[in-house]
Amino acid sequence: MDFNKINEAAKKYSTDMNRFLRAIVADPGESCDEKAHVMTIKAEMEKLGYDKVEIDPQGNIIGYMGTGDKIIAIDSHIDNVGIGNINNWKFDPYKGYEENGEIGGRGTSDQLGGMVSAVYGAKIMKDLNLIPAGYKIMIVGTVQEEDCDGLCWQYIIREDKIRPEFVISTEPTDGGIYRGHRGRMEIRVDVRGVSCHGSAPERGSNAIYKMADILQDIRALNENPANDPHIHGLAKMLEPEFNKGWEEARFLGRGTVTCSQIFYTSPSRCAVADSCAVSLDRRMTWGETWESCLQEIRDLPAVKKYGDDVKVSMYNYDRPSWTGLKYGIECYFPTWIIPKDHRITRSLENAYKGLFNTDKRLECPSYANGGSKYAPLDPKLKRVDRPLTDKWTFSTNGVTIMGRNGVPCIGFGPGAESQAHAPNEISWAQDLVTCAALYAAVPMCYDELK
Repeated sequence: MDFNKINEAAKKYSTDMNRFLRAIVADPGESCDEKAHVMTIKAEMEKLGYDKVEIDPQGNIIGYMGTGDKIIAIDSHIDNVGIGNINNWKFDPYKGYEENGEIGGRGTSDQLGGMVSAVYGAKIMKDLNLIPAGYKIMIVGTVQEEDCDGLCWQYIIREDKIRPEFVISTEPTDGGIYRGHRGRMEIRVDVRGVSCHGSAPERGSNAIYKMADILQDIRALNENPANDPHIHGLAKMLEPEFNKGWEEARFLGRGTVTCSQIFYTSPSRCAVADSCAVSLDRRMTWGETWESCLQEIRDLPAVKKYGDDVKVSMYNYDRPSWTGLKYGIECYFPTWIIPKDHRITRSLENAYKGLFNTDKRLECPSYANGGSKYAPLDPKLKRVDRPLTDKWTFSTNGVTIMGRNGVPCIGFGPGAESQAHAPNEISWAQDLVTCAALYAAVPMCYDELK
């Protein structure tokens, strides 16, 4: 490969990529309402001469370059979250802006920029004949990820019957190559009580008080050390004594749990509550499963104390997509990690080093420019101080691609993880160029390692 030609081709498309990103951002595109995003992407793929463009029954947009039987896929979710409190924004989140190499707008980092780089990365492959013999490149704009990460790929693999050789996730990686992340699950704890008049609370059984005891035990899971005799903390999974996969667990980071919602029922404000429920956001490290996480809550002293009055369960998701399709799944999103010496990991690292002549992260444009009014400098986010190959903090479609279905997955995407779901979200024009170049180079690097 001529890496210089790939870089030159990516730079040539910079203005087109900026325009394309802003065109997608102009429509809100929240989960289950991505149709406008889909149609904008479809039109761009057709304009660029994709060999095949289709929309599957769930509403995922899929474009192909090449005609081989083996598939290399590049995934981008094309839904985004809402804007939250508009007073926290310094600019219109859908009109956005483009200034000094920055592109602002909801979804620019999370994760529409990845879609743009992927679409143009495949175009560069076609321009420069970079698709290995026997392969085709699958560019996927997936839906409903913000609502239920991985649901889209469960449908693609199980229902569309498409199983790629591997998948690159274009979620924002701050200039790094990410080989996994912690999993997560959504747990519900329900507690029963008995109502009575508030003037004589001893006649009833207050579900809120029971839940208060349980929540103290749940908090202890985060705070207690591994060897605590009362409640072993989640830190235990970082220790060889408790987890055979402790080395990968230390790389990904320990699990966490937090109470994210609370509900109750009561006949009135003058009565004892007769039920209380909470939602728990549980982040899982390597070695933890949905069964172990549910059992961990069931084994808490306060849960055992209240016996049959407590039910611990997992949420399910079945909201219809923008096409009206309802495809249900448990709210369990497995931990996944691809080995640091895997062929795919080495393929991305080789492509990166070939293109950029370094094994360090490239300087973030905001630092090179001294920051901006929308992107003030934050030393904690400086790219050059972080390893090239790392992991995400949040969750991605990899939970299903690799976590549920065993299809190898790895990440490299434009933008910053810290921008996800934040007001005044931005990405960088240079990131779009960098990522398009790397996507274009990966298939041949992968083929060379066979």
